[in-house]
Amino acid sequence: MHAEGAVPGPSKKVGQRTVTGANGRADVPTTDDEIQEKYLERAIRELNELTRRLQECSHCPRGNLMPVLGSGHPQADVFLLKFAPSAAEIEEGVAFYGRAGNALRKSFKRLNIDPLVVYGTLCVKCPVADPSLAGGECIERLVEELAIVQPRIIVVMGERAMETLNDVDVPLSSTLEAGVGEVQRFTPTIDALYVPDIDESLDSEESKREFWTAFRALGDWYSDLPPY
Repeated sequence: MHAEGAVPGPSKKVGQRTVTGANGRADVPTTDDEIQEKYLERAIRELNELTRRLQECSHCPRGNLMPVLGSGHPQADVFLLKFAPSAAEIEEGVAFYGRAGNALRKSFKRLNIDPLVVYGTLCVKCPVADPSLAGGECIERLVEELAIVQPRIIVVMGERAMETLNDVDVPLSSTLEAGVGEVQRFTPTIDALYVPDIDESLDSEESKREFWTAFRALGDWYSDLPPY
């Protein structure tokens, strides 16, 4: 999930705009690529600022351990959300690091989804012994993270992630239901897909099949996106 180097743009595009000069006259038109680059620069800047505040936060009793940060494209179409970090994610400090991330990359390949249009994060970002000890102020930062990335769909993994997302104050949001494998409307611009918790799903062949059956609905959703 963690990308390095140049960041290619996801499928989101904006129309051509015209730059207006000081004299009020239209000057050189601004291209889609230039506008998209500005949006991307802003998203990167805002995520960096969010990271700084997360690292300085003292609301959760995490001791000397650092928070587990989101990873992926800053303007992703697909936003992966699970409740709390695994041991591998805590050690690396990156969400969806380890076997969950490896399993998802294989799933994206099977579904013909470009992993570079994906962003993954956690409800509870601090490595606390009991996730219930996480400060409400920290969990609420999920709203800001969504506002920065502005995804087209959220893949909600497990009941605790769904309950948390329902509890935070996402503007214009509807209450999500635990309809496994069903795409729901979350906000006027964001869909949601509820699937089982991926960390729990990797422990047996039966639970892997249940996760895959639900998750492949994302492939159908992705293939129906407009070609722009």
